[in-house]
Amino acid sequence: MIRRIAFFDLDETLLAQKSMLSFWHHWTDRLVREGRTPPVLRSSGADRATLNRGYFGHFAGVPLARLEAAARQWYAEYRTQHRAYVAGALDALERHHRDGHETALVTGSGRALVQPVAEHLGIRHVLATEQLTDAAGTLTGEVRRSMIGPAKAEGVAALIRRRGVRPGDCFAYGDHSSDLPMLALVGHPVVVGEDPVLRAHGAARGWRVIGTHACPHPDNLVMPAAS
Repeated sequence: MIRRIAFFDLDETLLAQKSMLSFWHHWTDRLVREGRTPPVLRSSGADRATLNRGYFGHFAGVPLARLEAAARQWYAEYRTQHRAYVAGALDALERHHRDGHETALVTGSGRALVQPVAEHLGIRHVLATEQLTDAAGTLTGEVRRSMIGPAKAEGVAALIRRRGVRPGDCFAYGDHSSDLPMLALVGHPVVVGEDPVLRAHGAARGWRVIGTHACPHPDNLVMPAAS
């Protein structure tokens, strides 16, 4: 059997919502309950990588273990929503698992944030933004590198080499023009949603397109345990 990896962007590709924003609401609600004033989250006026680094800067001084626990609680609540996932991408993920393909998340969200998602959906590999900690396990507010745009493509290429698979045999799913470098690396790129730049690029090359109809996670959907 040909070995393959299916790479999935997370936000608005597998999850119907933006994970970092959804988690931010959960996190700031915690701060309010503790009697603290949440910081203002910058959401525009800069490129995506700059906004990404600024987001993680708000967690400086937070123990990583606390963030991980909060992320697990957030996802336990998120996954019960009726419009939590993108139906077409979730179906594709199940199909890849059924066909014996390896699966990977490739996302600008932080690893602590998306690890519960990967475990729940049986996704083996996580390529995410890595937050840095000090020797005591406290977040510094810095990141190793934002997993956005070219960084996604480099991460995908490195995993393909490590796993000894051929790029032409692999799949990738993305919803934004910043996913183009990743999609262009594989033999089976799939456009998710209506991003005009991505749709135009994909149409010119005959890439498959799936919609963004949102759905709950079906109770009878069986995913393999992530390893």
